Amino acid sequence: MKLSICTDVMGDLSFTDMLDKCVKLGVEGIEMTGGGWSRGPHFRADELLADKGLLKTKLKEIEARGLEIAALNCSANPLDPGDMGKRHRKEMEDTIRLAGEIGVKKIVTMSGLPEAAPGDTVPNWLVYTKSWPNEMPERDRYQWEDRAFPLWHGLVKLADEVGVEKYALENFSAMLVWNPETLFRLRNEVGPKVGMNLDPSHLMWMGADPIASARVLGDAIHHCHGKDTRIERGLADINGLLELKDVTDVANRTWNYVAVGAGHDLQWWKEFFSVVRMVGYNDWVSLEMEDFTMSTEAGIQSSIDALQATISR
Repeated sequence: MKLSICTDVMGDLSFTDMLDKCVKLGVEGIEMTGGGWSRGPHFRADELLADKGLLKTKLKEIEARGLEIAALNCSANPLDPGDMGKRHRKEMEDTIRLAGEIGVKKIVTMSGLPEAAPGDTVPNWLVYTKSWPNEMPERDRYQWEDRAFPLWHGLVKLADEVGVEKYALENFSAMLVWNPETLFRLRNEVGPKVGMNLDPSHLMWMGADPIASARVLGDAIHHCHGKDTRIERGLADINGLLELKDVTDVANRTWNYVAVGAGHDLQWWKEFFSVVRMVGYNDWVSLEMEDFTMSTEAGIQSSIDALQATISR
């Protein structure tokens, strides 16, 4: 496995300063974020598709530093029923076309989340029983069969056309694909080009065991994020894990995203990566840094140190 970093965390740096920092950190690759919810300015697909000279210049800067593009990332909701969904779908498609043009084989993204019924105006994450109330089975069927399946059949076709080999869907909350079971529901319909970006941090707060998840996923692991979660002692016992407070309200949340090693010790991470490697994944591990309990610089460095010590080479 090789270590990369999601570039969103360095969105305040210029493109060249961001690359120089990656070299200084000792990572081998960059997961280029751009489009969707990303604030990263470094590799916007629409801009680079429109300006081939700029694209060529940026690729040369990356190559000159001995870095590789691990994947293009467009974290988005292309199934949102409003204008955002239209914009996100276009930006996802632009990202896929850009990947095809520069020979990047992997797209890290999200499944999307639609409305629950025709005419609804907001996405609806249906995570309670499908059998009651009586209208729930139809809402579930509509989201998957009428909305998600057609979108992803189309995106698989587009990937085939441009030469992209893998979609890695992050198991993020408020998405149709948020755990192994929902990943396989989509994958069984649209084919093996769709797999998971296995992000253990989300499974941790959902109460799952990412190591057990990795065993079940096997070759459906298409990418891996290095990101940790800490369940906050006492608070979680009182309020449970469905946490709605702002991510910056770290002292009052029942769980927090934290630097790698600040939630689970290094022995846990060694076992996690060992199992991920054992089931067949031998590719990039990307640090995604979202720890608001410490400075960004400290979180990045401590996470890099932990990942360098635990990923399976």
